[in-house]
Amino acid sequence: MTSSSAPGLVFKGPPKNCPHCPRLAEFRTENRRNFPTWHNNPVPAFGPMDARLLVVGLAPGLRGANCTGRPFTGDYAGQLLYPSLLKYGLARGNYDAVADDGLDLVDCRITNAVRCVPPANKPTPREQKACRDFLVAEIAAMPRLRSILVLGRIAHEATIATLGLRKAAYPFGHGTTHRIDGKPSVTDSYHCSRYNLNTRVLTEPMFHAALERAIAAT
Repeated sequence: MTSSSAPGLVFKGPPKNCPHCPRLAEFRTENRRNFPTWHNNPVPAFGPMDARLLVVGLAPGLRGANCTGRPFTGDYAGQLLYPSLLKYGLARGNYDAVADDGLDLVDCRITNAVRCVPPANKPTPREQKACRDFLVAEIAAMPRLRSILVLGRIAHEATIATLGLRKAAYPFGHGTTHRIDGKPSVTDSYHCSRYNLNTRVLTEPMFHAALERAIAAT
């Protein structure tokens, strides 16, 4: 399996005051007033650009990544994601739910399809499309990328669109690995949100099984 990356590309994420989505920009300004010590900017990806595995979520959480400035850090989902990465050797150190806890990722990178926190954790289709160029550029700049683990149906659809594929040809299914000629494989998982875990739509063994499939595809 070969990735679609081109050597020598440099990825630059959205600027601090990204204007692409007026609703998200307004919400960002509101959060800066209400929570002046928080990150309150587009959240950068975490992990090395030469990683073979990319984890893609939907968007930063208000009191998680929007606060801490690191994906899935400080929110409920991170309580499953980061210990799982540690378990499988994809991270080293300790996860303490803050951006300066010293945790490092190993051959793994984490990003979001939408880089700014949306109201009610729900970006609109227009906002997802407006942010897509950043994910396109990020994937293109990862020279060793072989496998993508997507968290949730909307992140799956955003990733499939980013790869230039038809969503109907690659339907979401937890634990499914879509092998795509000339592109990184895509493995689906239900999102490790509080709701999914509390209702047991997703369990820790289910998540680990999906992660194992994504690792096997690297």
